[in-house]
Amino acid sequence: MVNDILLGAAAVFVVLVIVVLYRAVRGPTMQDRVLAVNVIGTNTVVILALLSAALDVPYFLDIALVYALLNFLMAVAISKFTVERGGVM
Repeated sequence: MVNDILLGAAAVFVVLVIVVLYRAVRGPTMQDRVLAVNVIGTNTVVILALLSAALDVPYFLDIALVYALLNFLMAVAISKFTVERGGVM
């Protein structure tokens, strides 16, 4: 019962990733794209954590943690890049 709820919640987050993917592709500004990619990364971490709990696969949490760190570094790098270029891309 609990596993079904966790898998359902993971499915909802997958749908949200698909919706936010539109904003990552279409923009209209670079800040919109950066924020959308950051939201997709965060949702991916949540999906991995939910799948870890639902499927009882503990190493998914390790993957989620590494992915969260990479997502953070990507956001910092893109922010630094856009500031140096004046926010235009």
